[in-house]
Amino acid sequence: MSIVMGLDQHRVQITAEWIDTSTGEVSRGRVAPADRAGVRRFLARFDDQELEVALEATTGWRFVVEELREVAAQVHLAEPAETSARKGSKKRAKTDRADARHLRELLMIDRLPESWIPPEHILDLRARVRSRHTLSHQRCEWQQRIQAVLYHHGCPSRRSLMIGDGREWLAAQPLPEAAREQVTIALAMIDALETQIAPIDKQLRSYARRQRGCKALMAHYGIGELIAVTILAELGDARRFANSRDAVRYAGLDITVYQSDQHRAPGKLSRQGPPALRWALYEAAQQARHPRSPDRAYYLQAAERLGGNRACLALTRKLLKRCYHTLRELGEDALLPA
Repeated sequence: MSIVMGLDQHRVQITAEWIDTSTGEVSRGRVAPADRAGVRRFLARFDDQELEVALEATTGWRFVVEELREVAAQVHLAEPAETSARKGSKKRAKTDRADARHLRELLMIDRLPESWIPPEHILDLRARVRSRHTLSHQRCEWQQRIQAVLYHHGCPSRRSLMIGDGREWLAAQPLPEAAREQVTIALAMIDALETQIAPIDKQLRSYARRQRGCKALMAHYGIGELIAVTILAELGDARRFANSRDAVRYAGLDITVYQSDQHRAPGKLSRQGPPALRWALYEAAQQARHPRSPDRAYYLQAAERLGGNRACLALTRKLLKRCYHTLRELGEDALLPA
């Protein structure tokens, strides 16, 4: 007996619809609470049956996939945006049951837009990379708040407040009591964030120095340890992309265009991919401005036509394509644990 199932996952409940392919009978069920134990109880009813399941790559998919694999189910992880787009633009009811049915039907006709399911060690690496990216972004936000306070009170403009004599200069500025309190709070938050970032940085750098895929990426100019491990974790198995353009699209670095008849809107970055991956690639591309960079001539030529920022974005896409080919040539070895 073979079962084909669609799962619509939420924090409180999981709605399921499945069909017995031998009889054509359609059944529905609900898992509540939507935790590991609840999923395990639900799957117990399908013992000794061939199970093929589709679910979207939304928050919480990892433990569901792990439980499905425990019962030897064939799992398909759907890309949410593409899955929703395949419903069409016609207005219709949006319910959990309809979403589960939609996943099941796409799976049965082999039109499910699938996402890659990374191995466990890559999932853990990705979680650590994204934690660092979030902490670093928050640190930057607090630094920007300090700059805003200084400007609001007419203080001179100065960069690099957190290094050298920056803090001494900051303490000497004539700020009113409320503004000084804002700056003190911001500095305390920056210190706390740096305390959390430091051990993660140490772990990631150590991993990059030992892992084969990271070492291959670091052969490219501008890619250091933190950038290499971020690219590896977020890009993953490059062989799943048909070509380098698909990798650019996955990263959200492609240009979206809306054109109808003679009307064409200006293109913008799609920004649909992992933010940490775009950050890493853009940081590496910034090194193209260095006189020793092999891409210096390309950058200068593009900057003359497009401006500095757009030239950097063009180089970011160029660098991503290099990383794609590097990881693809390594094959399975690119993702082996350190």
